[in-house]
Amino acid sequence: MQLGLTLHLLLLFTSWCDSMPDPHRREALMKLEVSREIGGEVILNRQEKLLDEKLYQMKWQEMAAPDFPPAMHFFKAKPLIDASPVFSLLQKMPKGAALHVHDFGMVGVEWLVKNVTYRENCYACFTDDGSVRFVFSSAQPKAAPSCSAWTLLKTLREKHNTTELDKSFIRNLTLVTEDPDSEYPNQDVVWKRFEQAFLVAFGLVTYAPVFKDYLYEGFRQFHSDNVMYVEIRALMPLTYELDGRLNSRDWSMRACQDVVQHFTAQHPDFLGARIIFTVHRGLNSTQAVKVVEEAIRLQRNFPDIMAGFDFVGHEDNGNPLWYFKEALGLPEERGVHLPFFFHAGETNSEGTAVDQNMMDALLFNTSRIGHGFAMPRHPVVKELSRKMNVAVEVCPISNQVLKLVSDLRNHPAAVLMAEGHPLVISSDDPALFGASGLSYDFYEAFVGFGGMKSNLATLKQLVLNSLRYSSLPPTMKEKAISALLRKWDKFVSESLL
Repeated sequence: MQLGLTLHLLLLFTSWCDSMPDPHRREALMKLEVSREIGGEVILNRQEKLLDEKLYQMKWQEMAAPDFPPAMHFFKAKPLIDASPVFSLLQKMPKGAALHVHDFGMVGVEWLVKNVTYRENCYACFTDDGSVRFVFSSAQPKAAPSCSAWTLLKTLREKHNTTELDKSFIRNLTLVTEDPDSEYPNQDVVWKRFEQAFLVAFGLVTYAPVFKDYLYEGFRQFHSDNVMYVEIRALMPLTYELDGRLNSRDWSMRACQDVVQHFTAQHPDFLGARIIFTVHRGLNSTQAVKVVEEAIRLQRNFPDIMAGFDFVGHEDNGNPLWYFKEALGLPEERGVHLPFFFHAGETNSEGTAVDQNMMDALLFNTSRIGHGFAMPRHPVVKELSRKMNVAVEVCPISNQVLKLVSDLRNHPAAVLMAEGHPLVISSDDPALFGASGLSYDFYEAFVGFGGMKSNLATLKQLVLNSLRYSSLPPTMKEKAISALLRKWDKFVSESLL
């Protein structure tokens, strides 16, 4: 139908003249443009159309307000979003899957501070640069470099104002601040602070009993935000026991399996989770070979929970994908299938070696592209991505906080949405940004990227995309989409009451 409309328009314009444009031609062009948008070919039923009208009025009021949240830094916009009727509706909306979430950034830090740091045998030390580290130990831990002596948190709380101490821990575990522009003047500064926050969480989350509880709480928080399925970018670090013994990476994979089974048994509408094993892109080529060999082994031993492999870290400061070509060629050489889910294009450094990561990701047959912020600057990559049906995982708040874009109305994904490019919305590290689940990122994309053009059909397409582009096997994917559509119909009906 779209092709027929396009041909018809071409015939119309071959007889173009200098007179007043034909209103029918104008209307046909507008319909063609709408049809190409994400959701442009979704047909809404009667109830959906009623909700769409309601949603349009709600959005119009918000866009007419003097303070428009997507134009503001998320740290300042969050109170406005929390009070938004559109956001309230999006929270209730079934959101399918979160396909780009990192292990140490998925659980609200209040839970880490209020729950985990109050457990027995938790020690803290304070670094020379004003940060904090945690560890669980049955005895006094050995001194850490550039850190004060380890002190039991129970003892610290007896000597200090507990409320202020907990607030300081929360500040160390997130990037949230009242004046983000002054505190984070450039990408290098914000990325240093970003990676520092992961180091703060490390000693807490890698304690074996906490590791399992953390995963469970992560699933609970996403499930409470009406997310049905999660794919976690996980470093799969070696967890430790109270006596300091280290567990294997296989232990971590089995722990993930156990937690998923436990959570889905208690929440039958939650479809589960899979792990994308990740390593930092600062590795050298020799180390990368060993890591990919490890990924191949994990894929073979844990096919149900292991989805694939990726590199993480600040893309501008790390090695480009092509640097790892020897390691990334190993699976094909050995005749094994190791899916890739590469972070690529999370940069505005046009023309650098890093700027070629999206093309190389596609050449290595990536299943999805993480972020793809730079894609509109690469027409060949964009066309290839569409032809290969490789979706871009768009994380609006992360891109803003990490200083790729300030006003989300100018996010490159707005172009991808208008062109109907395959993409999904995700939240990257919501806990570090003071967000949770997926609703905040959906709000920024729906109101910021789409303006008044995005509608209920846009949302429906995006939530369906999240399952269609997941790593779930085909039969599970079909069942998941059927379950999502049942939830969707229920959401539409209840939203009209």
